[in-house]
Amino acid sequence: MEIALIIPARYKSTRFPGKPLTDIKGKSMILRVFEQCAKAFPKEKIYVATEDNRIVEHCEAHGMQAILTSDDCLTGTDRIAEAALQIDADYYINVQGDEPVFNPEDITTIISKLEECNGEVINGYCAIDTDEQYRSSSVPKVVFRPDGRMLYMSRSPIPGNKNHTFIKSWRQVCIYAFPKKALAEFASIKEKTPLEDMEDIEILRFLEMGYEVRMLELSNDSVPVDHPEDLEKVLERLKDE
Repeated sequence: MEIALIIPARYKSTRFPGKPLTDIKGKSMILRVFEQCAKAFPKEKIYVATEDNRIVEHCEAHGMQAILTSDDCLTGTDRIAEAALQIDADYYINVQGDEPVFNPEDITTIISKLEECNGEVINGYCAIDTDEQYRSSSVPKVVFRPDGRMLYMSRSPIPGNKNHTFIKSWRQVCIYAFPKKALAEFASIKEKTPLEDMEDIEILRFLEMGYEVRMLELSNDSVPVDHPEDLEKVLERLKDE
């Protein structure tokens, strides 16, 4: 099975412009993501997909392969699909470009399941352990069947209960695996699907298209950087570096 790993990195982020090039203790965020990926995957099969030449130039200066994509991709997954037109593979691993301290073993876990889950869209999850995360609109929460197939994902606190208290929940870990056919079909839809648009969660497009999404349990090391203030959590994790 031929596998490529693509990191989508958008310079014009609405919530955090210039995020991929943000300096984190002497290294850009995108370089830190790349280095984490390279601990578990061959460097020559890792690509950064971006809409901005500044990111392309930065990648080339630091030994990273970069693909310039259009400026009108609806989501990171659409950007992956556009980059995939230049990279032939059976499966495309997507690691978000704002995960500078994710656990590389999560990539290994995803890859180890590809043969078993061949043809399925795969996404990661881990347990939520605080009420703050449970209620945060920045954290996509997921519920799934006993066999791991996703039922729904939301920025609202799910699953809920009559008392509106936090009992148990799980959050998305933004590592995905897309089979070639599913990725192409995803990108063939030129506008966000209704629930995807309402929740601002792109994986919901696959559900709305009729695909099953297989959820795999990963580590809870992920610290996504959605806003500038999230960098404080990353710096705390890197304090002994």
